[in-house]
Amino acid sequence: MLELRPSCEHCNKSLPPDASEAMICSFECTFCRDCVDAVLDNVCPNCGGGFAPRPIRPQAKLAKNPPSGKVVYKPVDREKHAAFAAGFRDIPPHQR
Repeated sequence: MLELRPSCEHCNKSLPPDASEAMICSFECTFCRDCVDAVLDNVCPNCGGGFAPRPIRPQAKLAKNPPSGKVVYKPVDREKHAAFAAGFRDIPPHQR
């Protein structure tokens, strides 16, 4: 079951289950679209993978399959991430 984390790992912006701006990597690291584009250059700071829009769980399914309450708040060090992402950002996510 996909873990729907409640906020962006970098800026801590609230990302409720119906948030269209929620982005995830294949390990379910969760960031808002603004941080993915402006800070991360579509490179996950945890795994180096790319991001895709997080699916929206239908309202009718939330009662039996609730979103996670697990807040992961680890603001990215922009300098360190720029050095890390330099090796990935020019490679399409499906070729990393």
